[in-house]
Amino acid sequence: MTFKSFNPPERILMGPGPSQVSARVLSALARPTIGHLDPEFVRMMDEVKSLLQYAFKTKNEFTIALSAPGSAGMEACFVNLVERGDKVIVCRNGVFGGRMVENVTRLGAEAIIVDSPWGRAVEIDKVQAALDANPDAKFLAFVHAETSTGAVSDAKTLCKMAQDNDCLTIVDAVTSLGGVELRVDDWGIDAIYSGTQKCMSCVPGISPVSFSDKAVAVAKNRKTPIQSWFLDQTLVMAYWGGAGKRSYHHTAPVNSLYALHESLLMVQEEGIENAWARHRAQHESLAKGLKKLGIEFIVPEDERLPQLNTIHIPEGADDAKVRSYLLEHYNLEIGAGLGDLAGKAWRIGLMGHTAQSENVALCLAALEDALNQ
Repeated sequence: MTFKSFNPPERILMGPGPSQVSARVLSALARPTIGHLDPEFVRMMDEVKSLLQYAFKTKNEFTIALSAPGSAGMEACFVNLVERGDKVIVCRNGVFGGRMVENVTRLGAEAIIVDSPWGRAVEIDKVQAALDANPDAKFLAFVHAETSTGAVSDAKTLCKMAQDNDCLTIVDAVTSLGGVELRVDDWGIDAIYSGTQKCMSCVPGISPVSFSDKAVAVAKNRKTPIQSWFLDQTLVMAYWGGAGKRSYHHTAPVNSLYALHESLLMVQEEGIENAWARHRAQHESLAKGLKKLGIEFIVPEDERLPQLNTIHIPEGADDAKVRSYLLEHYNLEIGAGLGDLAGKAWRIGLMGHTAQSENVALCLAALEDALNQ
């Protein structure tokens, strides 16, 4: 069998991720590969840390780019902080809250599950009731921006509740980082993870992670060893932290980190608050157009993620056929429903470089054409 070089088609990515990657970021990938302990690479790593601190709105010393996707960032937060027998209150209002529950139970800890309806924000009163009923809980875990439904939860209030009850917070910001307001230090978030392929508009495969000093202390002073060697952040600290010589831990994805550095530079140049505003403006434009087409949102207006728009599939429309039509005729990708919303919803991403007016206009025109077919 003879194979040839793979040349992917050019798609307009308006699904739940990955998002469009700019030519500027793609060109950074093609720069010469150097060693992961090269002094120049270490210097760039320090810049990546500073740029991530800017994006997260934090001064946390332990703020790094984990050499693995967002799912590994999630596992890193849980495996470093949670021990067997710990009680963890987990908010579940979609697929990714469910994955948090999986992490807790696999570690032998006790998950106190707070369920909220799919397509809705985490219900604050239910969380308070769980905190009141479990004063010995050590952690509160929740998804800030639930990718499976397009709902955003009140992270500021949830973190304040955790602090008032002497709990550390573990927060999923995979889809929120760079797309909506997120203030790690001001809100008192203890452990947070994200992904590069959403509003950062970078290539997939890296997970930005940040631990507060409290979280670092918990990881360093555990009673039991951290179960994962690769995800043991007390080992990674010696590679990402401090001046001078770095300890070898693993071979970092050198060129992917070039790309992340470039995408973070673009975030800084735009201004993180301006990026939040751009996502909001493009969402509002999309919402107006969808209303004209008679297409309704699943999430109530005040709980919607601007960068991930989950909409009802119109009556009579064939889910797979419409998405295939968009891909074949417009090179446009939108996402299918996930979990409880499978076959009932489409997910339209306006993340990072994708959140541009020309993409919104094309998506609306293409959807109208597809539905008319």
